[in-house]
Amino acid sequence: MTEEIVVERKIPVSRACKITSLARSQYYFHPTKDDSEVIHALQDLAFEHPSYGFRKLFAYLRRAGKTWNRKKVHRVYKLLKLNKRRKGKRRLPARVKQPLTKQPTINKSWSMDFMCDTMVHGRKFRSFNVIDDCSREALAIEVDTSISSKRVIRTLERIIDIHGKPEAIRVDNGPEFTSKDFELWAKENEIRIQYIQPGKPMQNGYIERFNRLYREAVLDAYLFFDLYQVKQLTEEWIREYNERRPHEGLNNLTPVEWKNNILVNENTLE
Repeated sequence: MTEEIVVERKIPVSRACKITSLARSQYYFHPTKDDSEVIHALQDLAFEHPSYGFRKLFAYLRRAGKTWNRKKVHRVYKLLKLNKRRKGKRRLPARVKQPLTKQPTINKSWSMDFMCDTMVHGRKFRSFNVIDDCSREALAIEVDTSISSKRVIRTLERIIDIHGKPEAIRVDNGPEFTSKDFELWAKENEIRIQYIQPGKPMQNGYIERFNRLYREAVLDAYLFFDLYQVKQLTEEWIREYNERRPHEGLNNLTPVEWKNNILVNENTLE
């Protein structure tokens, strides 16, 4: 900026430095270090090998015949912030599209998902929702500030003790569902996990519709001051949803009525 004033307005350097609050020694100073070649070389190597640290990159430069001083290369390395830990993306295996079909009986398939909201004082909380794909019955809504994969397993074990074991569970690719603990638990219990494809929530349509109803009726309808209030309102809404609210997809029966009809038909066939 000072140089532009001197050139364009043709005023003395001392006056231009006074206007811009720049020392004259700084104006006349021209750095002799040219690190452009080191910068380009380090950037190319870091892009090609993002997981390598300074020692490995410096060894690559040495093998390429570069004779730059180690301290110089390390200075540029820190200048480029390559010494900061870079978090890589979590790689997911290829997911095969699982058709969302209407289940003929209960416990054939369950759907699960997480939701989040905030209390009045700003603290966030999560809800872990589980439904049966056949009867659309709300099997559980677990509410807490933090829900780990082990908490998910404990909740599912409690549901299984009451309703029986499902053949499959449909979930997204959240860290709680892709954890080793959850996958091992499902394998030990002979429960098939049906992962939807990343970015395709419509493949988990039953639970997504349930989430919308829960948000409209509870999460968006009230201001929450503590977790106890959230849990109490959630329990009341679950009873309303399962026992009194007619469901169009179930011929305007409630989930409990639809479930009872299926159990009666199965007993009759036996």
